[in-house]
Order: sequence, then structure tokens, then C-alpha cells
Amino acid sequence: MSTVGTLIRRLGHRRWFARAVRLVVPVDRQLGRLTRGRIVALGIAPSLIITTTGRRSGEPRSNPLLYVRDGEALVVTGSNWGQAHHPAWSLNLLADPAATVTLDGTTLPVRGTLVEGAERDRLWQLLLAEWPAYQTYVERSGGRDIRIFRLTPARSADPTRTEGS
Repeated sequence: MSTVGTLIRRLGHRRWFARAVRLVVPVDRQLGRLTRGRIVALGIAPSLIITTTGRRSGEPRSNPLLYVRDGEALVVTGSNWGQAHHPAWSLNLLADPAATVTLDGTTLPVRGTLVEGAERDRLWQLLLAEWPAYQTYVERSGGRDIRIFRLTPARSADPTRTEGS
């Protein structure tokens, strides 16, 4: 890991860092759009752009997120930088698990699944290895159960296949 990456991971635990990053998210979102997902989260960690459907508006809502890979799935967490409430994108994903992710310039349909139990514990460890500040965010959020989602590639229906074949 680069010196800058190490420094940023240390700063990730600081309350002022989380506040500053929240202010940068709109810029990061725009940068992700302009680069078709090639540069997200200011390049500090593996990042993607998730687009969910607004549960009230029905409009597409895009957000940059850090992720880890677990096989062919992508794993994201609704840490919301340690705020007391869940991020809107996680509420949207619970209401409609169909979403898209833009990753390295490619947009892929995915299905989001809330992970619980032992699988959640296993994936939490993967997330902490990538961004140790997540543990600080749990404490800062007042112990809120931070949601973890597995984003699996959506399988499109085979148009040549008929019912029963």
C-alpha cells in the first residue's frame, strides 16, 4: 500500500475526516460520472458507483461506495461515515434490490441482498481489512447495526428459454 493510502486509512478514523469526505461526496459523484466509474472515492480505495431506485421518488440515485470482492460478488456497507442513521441508498436497496454498479467504466446490473448472521461477520472482517475505520464508524453511530449488502450480478432471463424447458 502506498504512503498516501496508509495515511488516508489512518485519517479515516478521525471525525473531521468523515465530515470532510461527506462534503466531497457530490464532487466524487460527479467525477465518477465523468470518468464512467474509473475514478471514484478520489482513488483512495476500491470504489464503485451504485445506482438504486429512490424508494419514494422512483428516480435513479447514484452514490460512490467503497467495496470488497467476495468471489463474483461485490460487498458494500452502509456505514454512512458513522452517522446515527442509515444511508438512503441502503433503504432504497431494501425497497428494490435491483440496482446497477459502475466499476472501472463498465455498468453492470446487480441484485442487492442484506447479509446477516455468520456470513455478515465473515464479510465484516473483509470490509475492515480494506477500511479499518469502519469499526470507528460503528462506535460513532451509537452502535447502529451497520448494514452489509452483497451485490451479485443480475442474471438476465434467457429469451430463448421457455417455461418448463
